Amino acid sequence: MKIEENKRNSFSGSIGFVLAAAGSAVGLGNIWRFPYLAAKDGGGLFLVVYLVLALTFGFTLLTTEIAIGRKTKQSPLTAYSKVRPKWGFLGVLACLVPVIIMPYYCVIGGWVLKYFLAYLTGEGSKAAMDGYFTDYITSDMQPILLMVVFLGVVAFIIYRGVNNGIESSSKIIMPLLLLLVVGIAVFSLTIHHTDSDGAVRTGIEGLKIYVIPDLNGLTVKDFFTVLLDAMGQLFFSLSVAMGIMIAYGSYVKDDANLVNSINQIEIFDTAVAFLAGIMIIPAVYTFMGREGMEASGPSLMFVSLPKVFDAMGGIGNVVGCLFFAMVLFAAITSAVSVMEAVVSSLMDKFHLSRTKATVLETIIALAGGTLVCLGYNKLYFDIVLPNGAHAQILDVMDYISNNCLMPLVAIGTCILIGWIVKPDMIVEEAEKTGCKFGRKRLYIIMVKFVTPLLLVVLLLKSLGILKMI
Repeated sequence: MKIEENKRNSFSGSIGFVLAAAGSAVGLGNIWRFPYLAAKDGGGLFLVVYLVLALTFGFTLLTTEIAIGRKTKQSPLTAYSKVRPKWGFLGVLACLVPVIIMPYYCVIGGWVLKYFLAYLTGEGSKAAMDGYFTDYITSDMQPILLMVVFLGVVAFIIYRGVNNGIESSSKIIMPLLLLLVVGIAVFSLTIHHTDSDGAVRTGIEGLKIYVIPDLNGLTVKDFFTVLLDAMGQLFFSLSVAMGIMIAYGSYVKDDANLVNSINQIEIFDTAVAFLAGIMIIPAVYTFMGREGMEASGPSLMFVSLPKVFDAMGGIGNVVGCLFFAMVLFAAITSAVSVMEAVVSSLMDKFHLSRTKATVLETIIALAGGTLVCLGYNKLYFDIVLPNGAHAQILDVMDYISNNCLMPLVAIGTCILIGWIVKPDMIVEEAEKTGCKFGRKRLYIIMVKFVTPLLLVVLLLKSLGILKMI
């Protein structure tokens, strides 16, 4: 075992780790889900609740997973059994999440690639036409081919390893991504549009809708909806409860300042999520009004936004190209982290080489991704999930991973750390280099009481059991 641990790669420094972890956190959830939830849940009210939860609930889960990774120097599949042998089942569940997510994330990555290529070749106006997205995802071969291209890029980065692959790609992609996010957000605030009835809407008005809390008619039930929406979003945003941060934490050197790194990841992720809202909400409001802000997920990114870019005229194709380039960067860095959680688990558990583990996970993702693509044509079905949503293959996989397994993993982690091995294990790991763990008392209260309670409520709501809020 000692030999394996000595061989283990590590990030060259805290910057590489922070960029890689932030790259994992900054994904499609920030871009297509955060702005929609902010618009739906009273703008500034959602932002305030999200920020408070990020600094408490999100911070607790993020700190726990990174510290478990660094202490055990193991991936999610084997880390939990290192903490407590009888709790190895949590590692299996934590590893199962990225196994399920990877195939459909690559399919969506293929969709992003399709739109990026459309705008790159000057065909943005076609992408804005009614039925363009549906025609594409229901076609036989093209979605599979672009999924394979996206998966190939991600697999190549993973194959190159922690330093030459994950870290070096993050150091290039993340600054570019941030530059594009800031640039598009600033542009979004400068636009204005006059409707056929003469009404003028501006990006600044859209910004006000986004950041100013709307408390009109707010009830206790409404507030709980905002709270649960923000909490669910944090799972997407911070990449917690899917084994990723344990895997990345295992590559952090023992002399790194863990507390500073976690603070930087929180700031980076929250800033990009906030900027994603500034990119999208003012633009959608300006050209489509409040009705346009009701779209979320794929319909926001692949239906509503192309219409917004088309309404901008000539510059819309350029903005669309830059936007989908940015989304593609975000999708790649997130998919890399999802794949690494599985590959590192295969390496640690079965002592496979990185090459063999990468090939095996690529085959699994390819098979699953092909099934997801066929779920829109040859294997199409429509079922209603416990939370009331209509679903086919992609939605079922997303529901199982995000709504069921992730809350279970997070609850189990809180019980293990809060009550079985005690929070001191995490506190000691965070303070190992002599740095001060500023939110130590908050962390202990959160991991033992508040976080598991909130997670149980979230799980019951996801399973359709808790219907009163």
